[in-house]
Amino acid sequence: MTDTVTILGLESSCDDTAAAVVRHRPGAPPEILSSVVAGQTDLHAAFGGVVPEIAARAHTEKLDLCVEEALAEAGIELDGLDAIAVTAGPGLIGGVLAGVMLAKGLAAGTGLPLLGINHLAGHALTPRLTDGAAFPYLMLLVSGGHCQFLLVEGEDAFTRLGGTIDDAPGEAFDKTAKLLGLPQPGGPSVEAAAKAGDATRFKLPRPLLDRPGMDMSFSGLKTALLRERDKLVTRDGGLRQGARADLCAAFQAAVADVLAEKSRRALAAYLALEPATPVFAVAGGVSANMAIRAALETVAAEAGADFLAPPLALCTDNAAMIAWAGIERFRAGRRDDMTLAARPRWPLDDTAPAMLGSGKKGAKA
Repeated sequence: MTDTVTILGLESSCDDTAAAVVRHRPGAPPEILSSVVAGQTDLHAAFGGVVPEIAARAHTEKLDLCVEEALAEAGIELDGLDAIAVTAGPGLIGGVLAGVMLAKGLAAGTGLPLLGINHLAGHALTPRLTDGAAFPYLMLLVSGGHCQFLLVEGEDAFTRLGGTIDDAPGEAFDKTAKLLGLPQPGGPSVEAAAKAGDATRFKLPRPLLDRPGMDMSFSGLKTALLRERDKLVTRDGGLRQGARADLCAAFQAAVADVLAEKSRRALAAYLALEPATPVFAVAGGVSANMAIRAALETVAAEAGADFLAPPLALCTDNAAMIAWAGIERFRAGRRDDMTLAARPRWPLDDTAPAMLGSGKKGAKA
């Protein structure tokens, strides 16, 4: 670790097209020289969720433009880079493939090393990018497609302690928004509506809290909310604004309670390892929810662990985390070649059994 490393990262696993340049000098904090994200919210708004075919086409149209903008913002040319890092999975295969093919083209044209990055590793390693967290630390990765507790012991060493057996929280937020007639993306819409609501009006369940372990479930919570909504519609002839706010507040509180209790259990397992400096980190789009973030911070404080959460811009999908994960892998001597494949499913911990509901094609993560 004697040389400065500068890497271009590409991210296109879902509905955000992103490129970023990150530099690391040994002994100094990492520098995010540029981070460009082109969202697709308007393209998917009419469909109530992300349409994979539309997302893939948008990625192919925007990726090269994002790369040009990221390089210009960083004030660097391609020959000033040390490697190209790209999300190679898991994710919507069309988008992942678009990113991998562009990365291969750049690597072939420049002769730069190619690094295939697990999207989840990008999130899981973000505390090292933003706060220099030392291994091992406990990570709650909570996003639109994933929810799991990870013991992060190295740049490529992850142990899954528990996860969701069905919907991820972000997916549940999106479905809740759709059920209540709120715009997508659902997370910010539900959070905004919940601010004016009474979280105690509706008694929504806290799934799996009556069972040991750190696995979670959010599908039943969404179904319970649907039933409450239908009762209101039948009684009142529609869903009034106050009732919608109360439902949002109750749903958000239920998710926060489940994540908080499961985090207590995960922290107990992590602290049993007696880490020198206990750290509980959170990453992923749902970590941008301030009510959930506050609940998790309280749990960390009660356990005597430092709480780390990335800046809001690095909570959602971005390429800076991919570039940083690339730097970690590059320094560890890892490289990929032109056989790098786009993967719709790619578990971080391939020794853990597949979560229930992961599908007949295997575990997503």
